[in-house]
Amino acid sequence: MADITVRPLRDADADRVLAIYQAGLDAGNASFETTAPTWAAFNAAKLPEHRFVATDGNDTVIGWIAVAPISGRTVYAGVVEHSVYVDPAAQGRGVARLLLDTLIASTEAAGIWTIQSGVFPENAASLTLHERAGFRVIGVRERVGRHHGRWRDVVLLERRSPAVT
Repeated sequence: MADITVRPLRDADADRVLAIYQAGLDAGNASFETTAPTWAAFNAAKLPEHRFVATDGNDTVIGWIAVAPISGRTVYAGVVEHSVYVDPAAQGRGVARLLLDTLIASTEAAGIWTIQSGVFPENAASLTLHERAGFRVIGVRERVGRHHGRWRDVVLLERRSPAVT
């Protein structure tokens, strides 16, 4: 992991970020979405101060993490939903954990007290990652949506910051 660096996501990273996103969607256990959004849509949906990429020794983007607000209501200003994606060729190297640790530090510094995510139960690697990073299972939303013609469950996870009270 010594050759992996985490830095803020830049507009110049757009093509790699969206390609990694699409690879995750194509694998079938990342999201109900089937096509990565345009850069304009991605950019508009994610909070700019909490978007990061992991790069290899050649400064090639190999993973990304970002958050979106869960609501526009003021009372939920400290709650975000995150997404993390890693290039399939870089999986198993700790990239997602580095990104998640960076995101947790960033959100806590900004006073965000809850990070949540929805994960398909079949995505065992993601569930393990989140558990190790201090997320807990809130519950399972059964048959919450259709994906490629079949109903899918989603495990709802959250991490409450012990530093933001």
